Amino acid sequence: MSRSATHAGSWYTEDGEQLNAELTGWLEAVKPLDESFPIKGTKAIIAPHAGYSYSGGAAAWAYKTIDTSNVKRVFILGPSHHFYLNGCAISSCEEYDTPVGALPLDLETIKVLKATGKFESLSLKADEAEHSIEMHLPYVRKIFEGLDIKVVPIVVGAVSKEVEAFFGELLAPFLAREDTFCVVSSDFCHWGSRFSYTYYYPAPPPSEEPGVRLSRTTLPSPTYRIFESISRLDHEAMELLTLPPSTATDAHTHFGDYLVRTNNTICGRHPIGVLFGALSLLEKESGIQPTVKWVRYEQSSACHTIKDSSVSYASAWVRF
Repeated sequence: MSRSATHAGSWYTEDGEQLNAELTGWLEAVKPLDESFPIKGTKAIIAPHAGYSYSGGAAAWAYKTIDTSNVKRVFILGPSHHFYLNGCAISSCEEYDTPVGALPLDLETIKVLKATGKFESLSLKADEAEHSIEMHLPYVRKIFEGLDIKVVPIVVGAVSKEVEAFFGELLAPFLAREDTFCVVSSDFCHWGSRFSYTYYYPAPPPSEEPGVRLSRTTLPSPTYRIFESISRLDHEAMELLTLPPSTATDAHTHFGDYLVRTNNTICGRHPIGVLFGALSLLEKESGIQPTVKWVRYEQSSACHTIKDSSVSYASAWVRF
């Protein structure tokens, strides 16, 4: 059974040649100032999954960091947008189609994971409805062009921090393998009335004045614009998830506390939590200090009033 590229032709072009050219252009536009890409020894990335006209350029900053040496297997963790899931689900397909080439699934690894009894099976209908994994498939195929790789797509539901850690511990032995890479799919703040989220910091740092919910009667300060507050909000999360100086265990805890306090609409917060659950176990068992570095941040538009809306995109690389 093959999963069709259901969002091709809407979220990104269905023309393979055009898509390949766009991916090439975004990757070539990445010009880091203080480091050389790819990053030797990268093991994972965090990258956005919006339509390519919005987030294609931001995602390129994550994909450009990938060291493809020896990689045979790519886990892709994405959030569920369309159905309730109190756990994790794995695709039932054998292959994923993309306009730039097909990606076979790693059926042996999937069989081992399903044998734990902890993963649900994702129906084809649910699989094809979800975009959080699909939006990464063309980039994965492009970065690993000409290489014999297989993918393990896992949809992560609305789970607790403890359940994130549990699934992270299940996946940690796989992610520790030299031939395995992990892509974590997440957009950051979805701001505006249409997202039912108008959290706003009244003043820039170092002010510790708590955030408020903007409304028709509660307006932003004329000296601190909404898009600046959104950036502060997102960067607060990004700093908590930066390793070092924090440990993966502490970062996972502090990120959970941050989400409770701000309710920031980071749609991939649970896949991120699963990744940090895996990093925490590897940290404890292997004594390693993981590195997580953010390399790009963008917003789809600049919000100035309560009528505006935007989605934020952030990209990071992970090494351990």
